[in-house]
Amino acid sequence: MKQSRSVFFHILVFILAQIAWFSLLGLWIYWYVSNYIIFRRVGDKLSPQIFSDTTNIFALVGGLVLLVVISVGMSLIFIYLNRQLHLAKLYDDFIASVTHEFKSPLSSMQLYLETMRKRKVQKEKQVEFIDLMLRDIDRLNHLINSILYLSGIEQKKMQHKYPHDFNIYDADSILREIIKEAARQLNIPLDAIRVNGAVNCQCVIDRHWFGIVFDNLFDNAVKYSEGPAEIDIHLSCTGKNVVIEIKDKGIGISLKDQKKVFHKFQRINHPTIPNVKGTGLGLYWVKEIVRYHGGKIYLFSKGYKQGTTFRIELPVYRASKKKYLRNLLKRSKNKLDVANE
Repeated sequence: MKQSRSVFFHILVFILAQIAWFSLLGLWIYWYVSNYIIFRRVGDKLSPQIFSDTTNIFALVGGLVLLVVISVGMSLIFIYLNRQLHLAKLYDDFIASVTHEFKSPLSSMQLYLETMRKRKVQKEKQVEFIDLMLRDIDRLNHLINSILYLSGIEQKKMQHKYPHDFNIYDADSILREIIKEAARQLNIPLDAIRVNGAVNCQCVIDRHWFGIVFDNLFDNAVKYSEGPAEIDIHLSCTGKNVVIEIKDKGIGISLKDQKKVFHKFQRINHPTIPNVKGTGLGLYWVKEIVRYHGGKIYLFSKGYKQGTTFRIELPVYRASKKKYLRNLLKRSKNKLDVANE
C-alpha cells in the first residue's frame, strides 16, 4: 500500500509540473500575440529600435525549444524514477521470499535437533532425521549460491568468483547423466521423465553448473504442475548446435509473462497454485549459465494448461564458436594448473 501511494504521489507531481509548464507556455504565447498585435497597430508611430520582428520571433522560438527540452527531460526523469520504484518493489519481494526460504529449512532443522535432544529417538529415525537435515542444508546452500552467483553476474566477475571446470564431453552421454542426477536430486521418479532422441556430437560443458540448469527447470516443472510432474526431453544435433527440448505438462505460461520470466526476481503467480515458493532467480540463473556456455535458451507455451517447453541450444565442439569454446577450456585448464601448483 505504501509503495502504491509513493508511485501515485510521484505521478501527481509529474502531472502538476507538466500543467505548470504548459500554463506558462500558454501565457507566453498569449503575451507574445497580444504584444505583436499592439506593435502592428501602433508600430509605425514608435521608434524602429523598439520593435524588431526577428528578435521577438527568436525569443519565442527559443523559449518554445527550451520548454520542449525541459518537458522531455522531466519525462525521462519520470520514466527513470518509475523504473527505480519498480526495481525497489522487486527487491522488497525478493527479500521477503529469501527470508521465507531461509526460515523454512532452518525451522525444520531446529525441530529435528530439538526432538533428538529432548526425546530418545531410535537409531533408524535418527538416520532419517539426519538425511532430512542434510537435504535442508543442500537447499540452503543452493539458495546462497544462487544469490552469490547473481552478485557475480551483476559485477561481471562470474568467471573469477566461481571456478568453472569446462571439459569436452560426448553430448548424449553427459546430458543423460545430468538428467538422471537432477531427477534424483529433486526426487522425481525416473519414469516421469521420458528422454528420446540422440546427440552424435561433442560439446563443452561445466558438469556442475549445467546440472543447475536442469535442477531449476525440473524444479519449475514440479512447482507449476497441478499433479505429479511429467517431463518429456528431446535431444538432437543440428550440425552446429546441440538442441535440448524440455517439455512439461504444467499450467503453462501466459504470453505476457513469457517476455519477462528470464528477468531477475520475476515469479509467475497463478490462482490454481498459490503457494509456490521461490526467489524469482531460477530462470534468470538458467539463462546466464546457458549464455556463459555460449548457448541460447528459448521458451514456448500456448497458454493455461498447455504446458511449457524450454529449448536450449549449445554450440557443438569444433563446429561453432570455436574461439569462445577454446577460451572456456583454456580458462578451466589455467585454473586447474594453478590449483595443482
